[in-house]
Amino acid sequence: MAVWAIGDLQGCYGPTQRLLEKIRFDPARDRLWFCGDLVNRGGESVQTLRLVHSLREHVHVVLGNHDLSLLAIAERREPEQRKVNPDLQGVLFADDRDVLLDWLRQQPLLHADRELGWMMVHAGLAPKWTTAMAERHAQEVQQKLRGNDARKLLKHMYGDQPAWSPGLRGIDRDRAIINIFTRMRYCSPRGRIAFLEKGAPGTQQPGLYPWYDVPGRAQRDLRIACGHWSTLGLFIGNGVHALDTGAVWGGKLTALQLDADGLNVVQVAGRDVSPP
Repeated sequence: MAVWAIGDLQGCYGPTQRLLEKIRFDPARDRLWFCGDLVNRGGESVQTLRLVHSLREHVHVVLGNHDLSLLAIAERREPEQRKVNPDLQGVLFADDRDVLLDWLRQQPLLHADRELGWMMVHAGLAPKWTTAMAERHAQEVQQKLRGNDARKLLKHMYGDQPAWSPGLRGIDRDRAIINIFTRMRYCSPRGRIAFLEKGAPGTQQPGLYPWYDVPGRAQRDLRIACGHWSTLGLFIGNGVHALDTGAVWGGKLTALQLDADGLNVVQVAGRDVSPP
């Protein structure tokens, strides 16, 4: 048995197939962890979503910002849905859209396996969040997303404010939690996200830190697999394994074996485009 964490697919069906072949994935014995952003920009989102859904008994998925955006768009009227890019329309107007989107909406913001010693999120964690705190905050949003409040949550989740504070309530609290789990790259020592900073470390404004390198951050008892930050590339440090290596931009699609004795990273070429 092997357990593999895989970076952002973003609708790159061909590279996903090649990576599964390269790691010799066998659903009878192996398991896959997908770090979110299954869809958007790659041109093959519906095929990619169908593939992951077909393997649902053998995979764990966390929601990324593009996945949540797809779910939010699906709640809008049809004329508004037809304004989005053709890649997402391929999902929104597929015959099996309800099956795919209902399944996607059930996926968590955080997955943890203490026996394995790993947890997975899409983007990052607030500096002061321990593993247990992150699990509780993820569960808050997951319960609403899976219940009758899903439409309201998806409608009002957009926005850069407010910054996270334990005293937040209602949709402000939900939005702050979602932003941390799905949009975090850089932040201040107090955890305020710098949403406009998207470059590699060293390009950010003074006083900002990669979320995994903030002074005084909480100590966590699990290693972390994540994605989201393509300009960071493959990064391993501070207990974090960042796996978004820009497959959708012409980079690589990356898998990391979580149950290996040493470091086992496997990559394939991403989409055949020139990187931005």
